Amino acid sequence: MWEYQHSAETTAAPEVLWRHWSSIAEWPRWNAGIAAIEVDGPFAAGTEFTMTPPDGEPLRMRLTEVVPGTLFTDEMDAGDFVVRTVHRLEPGEAGATRVVYRTEITGPAADQVGPQLGPAITADFPDVVAALVRLAER
Repeated sequence: MWEYQHSAETTAAPEVLWRHWSSIAEWPRWNAGIAAIEVDGPFAAGTEFTMTPPDGEPLRMRLTEVVPGTLFTDEMDAGDFVVRTVHRLEPGEAGATRVVYRTEITGPAADQVGPQLGPAITADFPDVVAALVRLAER
């Protein structure tokens, strides 16, 4: 298994952050790692979406867990490995909200692909979380 986590605190209210997360079609507005996105349903477990990174191939993903106002998990199943990212809101220091992105790569090929693919997937997490926080704090 390969794993990585990044978090940041913000003064933005959890419901404001959640509003931006739960509007998948708007993700490219604040996430520079997404050139285009197509959603096949509501923001709920089981909904699939196709995310296209800049200069990249479209990736088919699925929401596997949604706890309104708290967390959602998306997953890309590549057969011999699965990339799973949990996006979570937690109480922070002095009334702040902590935004957490955690990615795990699991499955039979995880030890082979994780060390190369994982850092490529998660390299922009600090920038993505910072952009979300800036948007939510407006």
